[in-house]
Amino acid sequence: MGGQVLSPADAGPDDVVLSWEQAPVLAVRLPQLADSLDHILAALERTHGKPLAELDRRAKQSVVRGLEARGAFSVRHGVETVAGALGVSRFTVYNYLNRDKTS
Repeated sequence: MGGQVLSPADAGPDDVVLSWEQAPVLAVRLPQLADSLDHILAALERTHGKPLAELDRRAKQSVVRGLEARGAFSVRHGVETVAGALGVSRFTVYNYLNRDKTS
């Protein structure tokens, strides 16, 4: 997901500090959700072995279903980000999402 390991001394208020026997050992800075979506899309491209825009319609629909299950569309501009990665319009992404709800 793209987290970053830090020294506990460098941890900010939103970082997670891990302790061992009551002593801070390290801190983890979690990425923003939008950054995580970019990481997920990159991982999907590696899995498919090509840019998502080159997938056929059925594969793109499957990607959208998987991303919806992972909460990708609750991220601000999630639909636009996914549409850009798939090489389709936002309208098409919404159609893929609605298609599953009406089936």
